[in-house]
Amino acid sequence: MLTKVAKETISYIDQHDAISQEIEKRRPKWFLGSLSWMDFDDVKQIISAHIANKWSQWDQKRPLLPWVNKIISNQFKNILRNNYSNFVRPCLNCPFNLSAGSGAGDACSFTQSKEQDSSCPLFAKWEKTKKTAYDIKMAVSMESKATEVQKISDGACDIIDATSRLHAEMKKALGERHYKVYKMLFIDFKSEAEVAEEMGYKTSEKGRAAGYKQIKNLKKQFKDKAKKILKTQDVFINEPKDIY
Repeated sequence: MLTKVAKETISYIDQHDAISQEIEKRRPKWFLGSLSWMDFDDVKQIISAHIANKWSQWDQKRPLLPWVNKIISNQFKNILRNNYSNFVRPCLNCPFNLSAGSGAGDACSFTQSKEQDSSCPLFAKWEKTKKTAYDIKMAVSMESKATEVQKISDGACDIIDATSRLHAEMKKALGERHYKVYKMLFIDFKSEAEVAEEMGYKTSEKGRAAGYKQIKNLKKQFKDKAKKILKTQDVFINEPKDIY
């Protein structure tokens, strides 16, 4: 509980346990379990760091918890938006969508096929501009999981071994410094903020996270090299190689 202490004596560290408890209360409300690389503990760290960065904005003449809970609510929305809502197909909020709550799979009353497909202009635009990012973010889509799994061909494929082989080929294709960034992002699953700090990336753009531009450009390079490898080599056959 807060006591009447001078403003400069109340630090984030002093209130860390109380803040942690407030964030922990939201654990039952975190439902984005299909992000295999982000669980609630990651969310908790992101929000804690954000509160620490905003600490100087708290008017310490006012109660702490309402201010903290407003930030927690906003950050929940931001994390969900950045990792799901920005990329999800438009069908979810479409009046022609027949799937919501019906168990009808990807049903649509607008398209001739009666499925959610590119004959719909909105779906076609999403497929062209956002589907790739959505597929990267979501291991399996949150909605209509059963339908999507049924559409996957039944082939003998070890994804873990194939991923290891792709990582090994990326190590050959990248320079030492760039591979270090690649490994931190896609093998160690570190956040962009952690990578930027370790690599010493900075930014001069107001409102942008450190290393935003460098990491964005590197990710594009990684994507292009990976696509080239997948087109020219069969990573699903050869024996896996040690990449560490």
